[in-house]
Amino acid sequence: MEENKQPVSEGKTTEKKETKATPAAKEKKSEKMFLLRSSPHMATTDNVPRIMWTVIAALMPAVVYGVYNFGFSVLLTILWSVIAAVVTEIVTNKMRGRDMKNGDGSAVLTGLLLAMTLPPGFPKAYAAIGSVFAIAIGKQIFGGLGYNIFNPALLGRAFLQASFSVKMTTWTAPVSMDAITTATPLGSFKFEKVMTPYFDLFMGRIGGCIGETSALLIIIGGIYLLIKKYADWRIPVSYLGTVFILGGLFWLINPEQYPDPVFHLFSGGLMLGAFFMATDMVTSPVTPRGTWIYGVGLGIVLIVIRLFGGLPEGVMYSILFMNAFVPLINRYTRLKIFGEPKK
Repeated sequence: MEENKQPVSEGKTTEKKETKATPAAKEKKSEKMFLLRSSPHMATTDNVPRIMWTVIAALMPAVVYGVYNFGFSVLLTILWSVIAAVVTEIVTNKMRGRDMKNGDGSAVLTGLLLAMTLPPGFPKAYAAIGSVFAIAIGKQIFGGLGYNIFNPALLGRAFLQASFSVKMTTWTAPVSMDAITTATPLGSFKFEKVMTPYFDLFMGRIGGCIGETSALLIIIGGIYLLIKKYADWRIPVSYLGTVFILGGLFWLINPEQYPDPVFHLFSGGLMLGAFFMATDMVTSPVTPRGTWIYGVGLGIVLIVIRLFGGLPEGVMYSILFMNAFVPLINRYTRLKIFGEPKK
């Protein structure tokens, strides 16, 4: 039998076909296995609307409790704030020639967060004004989502604090329980040295802002965001840890003058600020080392204001203050590029 031939039926022979692929064919086949795209190379279905609405959902337990704790009227305050934020977002985008057919949920989140930081009896029209300022000045004037330097909700609250200081410091007693005083726990201790029980602080059986009272429900929502990786765990850990350590040091020095570290953690808006505002993706550092620096700075500023400032609370100012340093932090904590020569 000749080489490369095989016997077939009826005594005929046929030439055996070459089955081995040529090098060029192998290279062409391998090229089809790779998909070349520009960065970022992220294999995820997450997008801005999904993240925003997830954060809103995580806030719902605290919002519902706020309505239960202070009455149905605070729900109207929340609605006024959210609607004003959304309308301002639509109007400003129209003025800039941008399409708003599909909202990303960021304006809803801004209005909701702002409302949660307001006193229960705060006028609804003023809440709407704060939302207009938060969106127009705190966000859109910088170029929209992703370009703003400061947290828009806190910038709106700072505007309300400066414009309506009396209304912003007028507190309403919870309707869900019999309350003797309408003062917040931080105010009661700073000006009267009255300590609020830990259980009331943790569960939310206290006076205060609409959505800041229940540390438990805020922590539950915050942990959910950490699990979803929509918030960097380093920020709340470094923020809360710094407050605990510094607050504890001053308490050990003079326990009659300064509150203990547990009181610091569960009182005021610290939990809401640590999990939902300081972790804002736009206004927080993007480098691992930068997040630690950012969180430690937040804690230091907060303790200084709470213990030595004229105001009993300082979460808002600590976050806005450190927001201003985020570009600088990102610059000096930038990760080294692979192959980059040493300077």
